[in-house]
Amino acid sequence: MPDLKGICVNKNWAVWITGLPGCGKSTIAAKLYERLREDGLKVMKLCMDERRKFYISNPEYTCQERSRAYNLFVEDAVSVMESGRCVIMDGTAHEKCWRNDAREKIEYFAEIYLRCPVNMAMKREAGRQQGLVMAGLYEKALERQRSGREFKDLGEVIGVDVKFQEDKNAECIVDTTDKTPDEILEVVMDCLQNWRKMNGIC
Repeated sequence: MPDLKGICVNKNWAVWITGLPGCGKSTIAAKLYERLREDGLKVMKLCMDERRKFYISNPEYTCQERSRAYNLFVEDAVSVMESGRCVIMDGTAHEKCWRNDAREKIEYFAEIYLRCPVNMAMKREAGRQQGLVMAGLYEKALERQRSGREFKDLGEVIGVDVKFQEDKNAECIVDTTDKTPDEILEVVMDCLQNWRKMNGIC
C-alpha cells in the first residue's frame, strides 16, 4: 500500500466482509488481516462463527437470535476500535439492517460484499469439513425442503430458506465467480485503499 503519511489522519475503522455461506468470507478475512498487519496496521479480526458461541450458548439460528448476536457483534467491533485498533468483521448478516447498525455506530465503516451465485456457494460449501459451521449446510437445507426431514441444529439457511439482502451501495462489491482467493484479495485491497484515501484515513 502506498505511503499515505502526511495526507491522512490516524483514525480507527472497520470493514465488514459479508456474503453467502461458502462465498469465501473467512478466507478473504484471514488474508486481509495478514496483509494489513504486514502493512503495519493495528488490526483485529472478528469472526461471527467464532463469536456466536459466546453470544448464544445453544444457537438455533432463528431470526431473533441472529439479530441479538449481530447486535453484540457490532458492539464488540466498537469496543475493539475504542481500544485503538481497526477491525475486520467476518459474518454473513443476510439482513441489511444488521450491517446498517454497524454503519450507524461506526464513523468509518465499509462493507465488502463477496457476490457469489448460490450454486457456486453450495459447491464450495459442500467440501467444507465439520467445524464452527455445520458441514453440508446447503445439502441438508435442500433435503429438508424436499422431504420435510429435520436436521438437529439446522436453522434457516441463507440462500435456500431466506434471501441475502444485498446493499447495492456497499463500498466494495466483488464478483467472485471467476476469481481465485488471491485475486479477490487484490480487488479488496484496491477498493479499501481507495476508500481510505477518499475518507482521508490511514
